[in-house]
Amino acid sequence: MSLIEALNWRYATKKMNGQAVPQDKVDQILEAARLAPTSSGLQPFRVIVVTNPELKQTLLPHSYNQAQIIDSSHLLVFAAWDNYTEDRINAVFSHTHKERGTPEASTADYQKMLVGNYVPRPEDVNFNHAARQAYIGLGMAIAQAAVLKVDATPMEGFDNAKYDEILNLTEKGLKSVAILPLGFRDESGDWLAGLKKVRTPASDFIIEYK
Repeated sequence: MSLIEALNWRYATKKMNGQAVPQDKVDQILEAARLAPTSSGLQPFRVIVVTNPELKQTLLPHSYNQAQIIDSSHLLVFAAWDNYTEDRINAVFSHTHKERGTPEASTADYQKMLVGNYVPRPEDVNFNHAARQAYIGLGMAIAQAAVLKVDATPMEGFDNAKYDEILNLTEKGLKSVAILPLGFRDESGDWLAGLKKVRTPASDFIIEYK
């Protein structure tokens, strides 16, 4: 199945059947998020995987009681860095040089430029920038799930502060930005299943300058 066919197949599943998603498919979805492009390659977000039923039940009332939270096989929580710091930026480049076997001095000027641009900015500006990178990873995960015929429902309808508290994200320097339940659709109980996918016509969506 091509990516376009997969994206036509997927929809924002409202009711999942509780069936477990095979771990190899979950691993591929997570890997797609990990391989997502990010600004300067900093990867300023992490993905938290929740499978514990009791923990999902705890999160449910802080998710507007949306059934996908507990009916899903895996609940992915995309959490962005709360801020850019010199240590975080330098750690990314140190890891890159270790993996590539390149001298750290080769990117010293670029690192200095990033630190000089990012670190002085207000924390909320940096968090919002990191959150936008997390959404790139979210999109990649959604696309990979569709290719694997795994249902995935992106959500912003949850109490971020409560998620951060329950999942101990604050102490990790992270803030939740989006969640992605993974599972399989229950077509008999989902009012949205089978309805025609509707998007803005390409003639209106695409603006060309020739």
